[in-house]
Amino acid sequence: MTKPPPNPHLVLAIATLLPGMGQVMNRQPVRGLIFVFFVLLLGAFTLKTAAPDVSFVGKVSGGLFVWAMAMMDAYKTARIRRTVWEHGAK
Repeated sequence: MTKPPPNPHLVLAIATLLPGMGQVMNRQPVRGLIFVFFVLLLGAFTLKTAAPDVSFVGKVSGGLFVWAMAMMDAYKTARIRRTVWEHGAK
């Protein structure tokens, strides 16, 4: 019997704390690095281009958006991998 993939809820919790780490837990480290790169890139872009009166969250909203996409991607992948593993274990 093979080792089970990580629990999707644990992957989601880790992905919420650090962008890209959910992908690393899903054994997709390159994908995780790509997400981190775009979190930083778009966060820096919106930080530099936002108007001075915009809140901090608004200034880094590009990075936060990519972070949210990374969280959903990590959870979805973990859920699919776990379901496939459970189906194959029966």
